[in-house]
Amino acid sequence: MAAKRNSSGITFKATMAQVSVPASSANIGPGFDFFGLALEIRDRYAAQVLDDETFDVDVTGEGADQVKKDSKNLVIKSMMRGFEHMGAKPRGIALRALNVIPHGRGLGSSASAIVGGLALARSLVLTGEQYMSDEELITLATELEGHPDNVAAAFYGGATIAWLESKVGKDGSKNSIGRAVSLKVDDRIKALLLVPENQLSTAKARKLLPETIPHQDAVLNSSRSALLVHALAERPDLLFTATEDALHQRYREQAMPKTIALMQKLRGAGLAAVVSGAGPSVMVLYSGAEDEIDQLQSVAPGFTAMKLAIAKTGVQ
Repeated sequence: MAAKRNSSGITFKATMAQVSVPASSANIGPGFDFFGLALEIRDRYAAQVLDDETFDVDVTGEGADQVKKDSKNLVIKSMMRGFEHMGAKPRGIALRALNVIPHGRGLGSSASAIVGGLALARSLVLTGEQYMSDEELITLATELEGHPDNVAAAFYGGATIAWLESKVGKDGSKNSIGRAVSLKVDDRIKALLLVPENQLSTAKARKLLPETIPHQDAVLNSSRSALLVHALAERPDLLFTATEDALHQRYREQAMPKTIALMQKLRGAGLAAVVSGAGPSVMVLYSGAEDEIDQLQSVAPGFTAMKLAIAKTGVQ
């Protein structure tokens, strides 16, 4: 089958495109809404442009019985937004998804779907990078996700710092666009995820946050966020101090009491434990003592342990 040129000038590839996208953990303690860390467990997607006006979606694995299997599927919606940005939409799409990232557990499953969809769209257009740069992809992903931390980590891999910038349009309107940079992560650092059975929506977790916080708490988080950059890059021994937070985790206890209790118990033992994203999973960052880490499952009843490497690459 030959590639098909659209009236807009872009050419859809006839071949299938495939991508894999890592899980991600946002915040990492003090970095609320701007730190992200990619984790080596990946959702995989394959897609092809169709001539017929249909969306042929098949999903297996995590959340397969919960996600949409039509044009409202998040990967499909992200692909269509990507095609729109590049100048033309195809009539239909065939999508196959193999989900491994747990849903609703603070591990960036929606960010994976969004980044995967945009990357697929770009891959299905001849010289797609000319129509959608990496920076534009991050902006679109932020638009779809609502915040840039998880999508940045899913796209770039490793650790990332993400932020929003105001952009004034030609008509004078102001829009927030996502920006991100990647950070070096010391090869010794690994992650232990303690994942509960129950889910928690990000929206519900956000509703528990206060409008204002004490000045001293803001100072603490600012210092710990700066220290976290250094700890991730070359001083794993500082991770415990660098992951201290006074901004968001304790305020969410009402929505996930077992999660907060487990995190506090682990930190009481000197471990760099944090709530993963909006929760309810707990993430422990460590650089050694595998035997000690292996024993943590026994102090976390109701949580499934997953030892993961930091993903050095993002979507690929």
